[in-house]
Amino acid sequence: MVIQSCSVAREGRITIITIDREQSHNALHTEAHFELEEAFDAFAADDEQWVAIITGAGAKAFCAGNDLKLVPEISRDKTPKTGFGGLSDRHDLNKPVIAAVNGVAMGGGFELALACDIIIAHERAIFALPEPRVGLAALAGGIQRLILDIGLKRALSMLLTGRKVSAAEGKEMGFVAEVVSGDVLEAAKRWAKLILECGPLSVRATKEAVWKELAPLLARQLAEEWDYPGMARLLQSADAAEGPKAFSEKRTPVWLGR
Repeated sequence: MVIQSCSVAREGRITIITIDREQSHNALHTEAHFELEEAFDAFAADDEQWVAIITGAGAKAFCAGNDLKLVPEISRDKTPKTGFGGLSDRHDLNKPVIAAVNGVAMGGGFELALACDIIIAHERAIFALPEPRVGLAALAGGIQRLILDIGLKRALSMLLTGRKVSAAEGKEMGFVAEVVSGDVLEAAKRWAKLILECGPLSVRATKEAVWKELAPLLARQLAEEWDYPGMARLLQSADAAEGPKAFSEKRTPVWLGR
C-alpha cells in the first residue's frame, strides 16, 4: 500500500506517525484507517522502535474523527480489525504510544487519543465525543476508555451532551498529562525520552500488567456493543442517516426518535 494519508518518521528509538489530511482537519476515510494500521503494524514489529508518537498535520486539528463527507455511515467494514486509526482495537501492543494533540480531537479523533497511553495537548486543543449530536455513537472505545480514565459521572457529562472540553479541563479531569503553549510534538518527544530512560522490557512488562485484565474486557465490550439492543436500533434508524446528512449540509438535524 502506498501511504498517502499519513507520514512516518523515525528519530532513534521513536516512531512519529503524522496524520496528513490537513485539508480535512485530519479526518479519516477508509483508506486512511488502513494506512495507519500499516504504520502501527510496522512499529509493533520493529524491535528497534520502542515508543510511538501520533499527531496531526498542521495547527488546527489532531483528528476530526471520521470524514463524514466520504464515510457518512458507521460500519465495521470501514475500519481495519485493529480499529479506528489502526489503534483503538489493538489490544496486544505493549510498546507505549503517545498522542501529541495539536488541535481538535473530535469523535474518533478523541477515541484515537484515548487509545494512546499518554496524551500531551496544546493549549488550543479541544476534545469531544459529539456523536450523539449527529445521531451516532462513539463506537471506537471512547465510551469505555473515557469512563476508565476519568470516572463515570465526569465521563457521562461529556458522553450524554457531546460537549467540547478544553485542554486545560482535560488535564483537570485527568485524561491529559500535560498542556503546552509551544511545540506539542517536541513536548511529546520529551515524554518519549523519559520513557526511553527506562528499561524497555520493564516498560513493556508494566504496560502488559496494567492491561492484563482490562484489555480482554475492553475487547469483549467493543465486540458486543454493536449488538446491544439500543445500539442496533440506533444504527438502523432514520436518525443515524439524518445526523451525518445534516452535518454535511451544515444545518440543524431534524430528529424523529426512530
